[in-house]
Amino acid sequence: MPSYYITPDLLIYLFDMVGVVACAIAGTLLAQHKGFDIAGCILVSMANAIGGGTIRDVIIDRHPLFWMTDLNYIIVITITSLVLQIFFHLYHKIDTALKFFDAIGLAAFSVIGLKVALSQGVAPAIAVLMAVCTAIVGGMVRDIICNEIPLVLQREIYITASVIGSCCYFVMQAIGIEPGINDLLTLGIIFFIRILALIFDWHLPSIRLVD
Repeated sequence: MPSYYITPDLLIYLFDMVGVVACAIAGTLLAQHKGFDIAGCILVSMANAIGGGTIRDVIIDRHPLFWMTDLNYIIVITITSLVLQIFFHLYHKIDTALKFFDAIGLAAFSVIGLKVALSQGVAPAIAVLMAVCTAIVGGMVRDIICNEIPLVLQREIYITASVIGSCCYFVMQAIGIEPGINDLLTLGIIFFIRILALIFDWHLPSIRLVD
């Protein structure tokens, strides 16, 4: 076997770290914009980056919590937040930057949540719910701490992107696509749905009864 072969577990870990970095950036951007101090920015970035995964693990009874057995999560989040705080002045369009990194985190954490839930033997429908939980809870906590209306509660194509991508995962699995490629394709589907929604201003319609 070639020395450069990436195992499925390593690929998932890399996805997790991509999501952690992206969410740490998004959390720090918003906290810095709101005028939080150094510790406050780090706290918000941690809530954003590991909040969803923590709730997921509690729900499916997966112990110990992932970040308690691997300090790389805390270290990566802290370093990312500190570096970004130093160079925060380079981010002039806070809203655009926040939503871009949030989209990366949404995609990466949806795949992670899905895979972790499936590894615990849950049904596909529950795995999709855990993908959504992993992807959105951290961002909700971040926005609440920063006194913002959470993105997922607005008319955004956000949860929908995670659900569509997760469902596509099972379709591609059924037709025999190799797991590693399936993971990458799922991540790409979720990311591009979210980005296209931002570019073309797609929104979910509201359902209201006609008076």
